[in-house]
Amino acid sequence: MLKTELLEIISNGENSGVEFKRDDIRPEQLAKEVVALVNFQGGKILIGVDDSGTVPGIQRTNLEEWVMNAISEKVHPTILPFYEEVKIDEQTTVAVLSFPQGNSKPYVRRHNKAEEVFIRIGSTSRLATREQQMRLYEIGGMLHTEVLPISRTSSRDLDIVRIENYLKQIVKDPEIPSTEDEWENRLSNLGFLSEPRGMCTIAGMVLFGKKPRQCFKQSGFRIFAFNSTDKEYKAELDVVLDAPLAGRWDVSQQGRQLIDEGLIESALGTIKPFTSEESNVINENLQRETRWFYPIEAIREILLNAVVHRDWTRFVDIEVGIYSDRLEIISPGSLQNSMTIDKMLAGQRNTRNTIIMEIMRDYGYVDFRGMGLRTKVVPLMRSHNGCDPIFEATEDYLKVTLPKKRDHS
Repeated sequence: MLKTELLEIISNGENSGVEFKRDDIRPEQLAKEVVALVNFQGGKILIGVDDSGTVPGIQRTNLEEWVMNAISEKVHPTILPFYEEVKIDEQTTVAVLSFPQGNSKPYVRRHNKAEEVFIRIGSTSRLATREQQMRLYEIGGMLHTEVLPISRTSSRDLDIVRIENYLKQIVKDPEIPSTEDEWENRLSNLGFLSEPRGMCTIAGMVLFGKKPRQCFKQSGFRIFAFNSTDKEYKAELDVVLDAPLAGRWDVSQQGRQLIDEGLIESALGTIKPFTSEESNVINENLQRETRWFYPIEAIREILLNAVVHRDWTRFVDIEVGIYSDRLEIISPGSLQNSMTIDKMLAGQRNTRNTIIMEIMRDYGYVDFRGMGLRTKVVPLMRSHNGCDPIFEATEDYLKVTLPKKRDHS
């Protein structure tokens, strides 16, 4: 790092990715800051700078060795920084520790025979709450929230007709349960119940619940439409859809026919009046063709991804917002583990909710290659709308924006 870069960082002060520490810091204090940073998005610790931004520099001998020993003893799993020393002047040197975002969350500080999880909130490091710890475990792939039980539910809250349709028509299972005990065991083994006679899992409720949202409030979609580029007081549409994710299908040699809509079909029907218009031209069948402002298959793919890959520890809705110049779909939660937008668009796969993904793949809702964004959404938007979709990922959500087709603006 150049001296000018260091001085600029110091002048900007501490933030969610930068922490100042004097070199008389204790090992457990250093470990706390390291854990908080790598549990967030990584960052830098400047040793030899106090909280006010003054620079006394480092005095401790063999500081690099001390830092590496402190981190290796106090931080778990092991993560080592990039260490460098930068001279401010002949008498003053600052040590800079640079950390990437951790790939094995949650990281903990081991101190006094306890393991503590810290997170970064603004420019401070704090103990993570129970919900925040759950989120870190889920992001790190150590907690599969889709198999968590939903209190006060049972197999009676699942649509057995729809599940039987899945077994018979979709996966061609030769053995369909015929007794209540057989059904309880099968539902448990499929991951739809926590155990026989137990509670519904998140996966079971989202996929096959009779009224999923009544039992699990973050299921379904919140859909709103505005005749402007921003949210206004009065919306043209503001509804919450409550339906099982899987549709009910009749499969025969002649093809597949939808008998009962699932959540995706319901959402597409709801947004159609706000994302399409009838053409003024009558075709050879004396019908007016529907012209879509966005490629319908791209919308379908993004809606599916929003449900299949969402973070179920977040107690908020998936939002579908329709504006005069764009369509936005916001899925709660950060990208899992080390996934990034670039990796996602390159086709890298990292499944958060395996059961939900596999069931939707059985139905054919999900591309077997898991590359729908790369092979469908991006090329369809380029050919239909003449532009790329816009992706924005934060710690709280993944937002996909589809700009409206220009000749309908």
